[in-house]
Amino acid sequence: MFNRSRRNLASWFTLAMGSILVGFAAVVYYLEVIDELETLDRLLYKKISVMAANVKLEMQNGQQQPDLEHVPLLGSMVQPLLDSQLVYVGWYNEQKQLVQFFGKMASDRLLISSGFDTIKTDSKVWLRQVTLPIYQHGVLIGYLQAAMPMTSAESALAEFRMVLAVSVPITLGVVALTGWWLGGIAMQPIRQSYDHLQRFTADASHELRSPLTAIMSNSQYGVLSKSTDLEVQRQRFQKIFDIAKSMSILVNDLLFLARYQGTLPPELVQEIDLINLLKQIKDDYVIQLDTQHLCLVFQLPSNSIIVLGYADLLRQAITNLLNNACKYTSAGGKVQLHLFTQSSWAVIEVIDNGIGIPKEDLPHIFERFYRVDKKRSRKTGGFGLGLSIVQQIVQSHGGKISIESKINQGTKLQIILPLK
Repeated sequence: MFNRSRRNLASWFTLAMGSILVGFAAVVYYLEVIDELETLDRLLYKKISVMAANVKLEMQNGQQQPDLEHVPLLGSMVQPLLDSQLVYVGWYNEQKQLVQFFGKMASDRLLISSGFDTIKTDSKVWLRQVTLPIYQHGVLIGYLQAAMPMTSAESALAEFRMVLAVSVPITLGVVALTGWWLGGIAMQPIRQSYDHLQRFTADASHELRSPLTAIMSNSQYGVLSKSTDLEVQRQRFQKIFDIAKSMSILVNDLLFLARYQGTLPPELVQEIDLINLLKQIKDDYVIQLDTQHLCLVFQLPSNSIIVLGYADLLRQAITNLLNNACKYTSAGGKVQLHLFTQSSWAVIEVIDNGIGIPKEDLPHIFERFYRVDKKRSRKTGGFGLGLSIVQQIVQSHGGKISIESKINQGTKLQIILPLK
């Protein structure tokens, strides 16, 4: 699936970039054609201008007539141009009738308007032709027409086409390889997400399968058992209740993780005084029996520390950290909660001197369903989602979470949230 998607991405990338490349090459070739024609036109215009400058008017039969005897190629009173490259030159009077010419003229009458033209001769040779009206003292005295072959321009364009014919396929090959490489990079996060989703689904199925099996076995025992001992039946029902309660917690955790992906909805965001929030949490923990065997220390500053967020979510994140610290700290141990500011951040630290976490488990500690000690976690009722939920809450508030831990020395979890 991923290789097919990668091939599709590479193909579409190559098609898009190839289309742009071919279009760009076509535009460059068109500009090159224009440039070659302009060069040829300037040369042709320069030659015909020199010829036009030698046209003189003289009186013949009481009328002024053009004298072409001093015009190169047309007249006999001037040396012919060396290497003129002109195929033909013709002089037409003001009535567009051919008067004098050099080379082979196609028509005795001027049939086209002034300007440049590209024509093809009977011998399949392309010519660039110019027709220029000649004025003297503001009066039209005739038309001068000349043409020269486009051999040099055609040779230059042929070389340019060869360069494009070689370079464009090579560039397309490079584009295809680049597309394949970029496709691999683009597919990497998708593959990771897919693997993560598969692992998450498998873990969730595994976690739900065990309690469901336990419920079914206890229910079946209750149906088939003929015992009239009410205490035994009560224990069975209590076990089913405990398992269902555990499943309810797991489902709620999974729903929470699915519901609060990404940033918080704007309607949930409000100003929160972390000191007030932590004082409420402190009051709750002081009266809990589970924490009576521990020394709880809350170090809170006197000034308000305001952050933007959702109070219930932050309460759950901090409570999860405190629950973990209390679970894995032996009786007589110490659990501390510190709140302070650092630059433009609010820092919440939960520190315990409990059993700690092995170094090799720290990189995976925020992964869903990851347990350092599966037997111990099951005994304490955990599913390995607590820290994942904390991380998701902190990230949804634009914050960061980090952990430091050493075996038998304790753990420090630090939440950093942006101040308002």
